[in-house]
Amino acid sequence: MGGGIQAGLDLWHRLRLERAPLREYRSMLWLIRHGETAWSLSGAHTGRTDLPLTAAGEESARAIGRELAGHHFALVLTSPMQRAVRTCELAGYGDQAQVDPNLMEWDYGEYEGKTTAQIQAVHPGWFLFRDGVEGGETIGQVAARALDVIDRAQRVDGDVAMFAHGHILRILTACWLGLPPEDGKMFVLGTGAISTLGHEHEAHAIMRWNA
Repeated sequence: MGGGIQAGLDLWHRLRLERAPLREYRSMLWLIRHGETAWSLSGAHTGRTDLPLTAAGEESARAIGRELAGHHFALVLTSPMQRAVRTCELAGYGDQAQVDPNLMEWDYGEYEGKTTAQIQAVHPGWFLFRDGVEGGETIGQVAARALDVIDRAQRVDGDVAMFAHGHILRILTACWLGLPPEDGKMFVLGTGAISTLGHEHEAHAIMRWNA
């Protein structure tokens, strides 16, 4: 697994060098993690399994709508997975949302549906951001998708909302800050949470997190 992580990081570093620097962009990225599902409640890794929201997840999605209070977004993006799409709809932005496959969650491969404890029973000490997954995406591949989303957001004039998943949004945050994607491990993000990314003077910054 360690070799796969290094290969993924090599990909990320190459992509960073190939891309133009993040341009001056004074609007904000609003990161909205979907509401609760049965697997997010149990701690099972949920990548490409298309689970619905629980009743509590639907209520938290409505609460997101009350919190956003009709905030105007120049662009609303959502992962194609129903837990993200439904959160977007219940928050009141379904009519203007555009599906972006790059916002899909990390493909966990053989670890799909398994909890960290179950994986560690086979691979003691396993840690996702360090060790990666078997048969799924490398962290570099996830980061490449995150960079594509950032590129798309910066082409519009105004705030951009992104309805998506925990790990992709954490890695996207690391990319926004110019950090290696594995530093996404530092940005814990709960279901139904709203976060915003922007600037402090010339520096890319977190303006609000996991609220």
